[in-house]
Amino acid sequence: MRNSVRELRTLRKLSQGQLGTALGVSRQTINAIETGRYTPSLPLALSLAKFFEVSVEEMFHVDESPADDR
Repeated sequence: MRNSVRELRTLRKLSQGQLGTALGVSRQTINAIETGRYTPSLPLALSLAKFFEVSVEEMFHVDESPADDR
């Protein structure tokens, strides 16, 4: 799963720590989300979307593979 968290965060000139504080999570959690090592829970994904005023679908993109075409 890809996401646009880093792009949205940098557009607002926020550090990972600042975003984490605003959402009640650690800087490490934000880093893990941005690098794709961690998929956030639904409540956290909704909080991110609300914070950036975008839909969850705009922020997170499921990578399609040929096996998904069944």
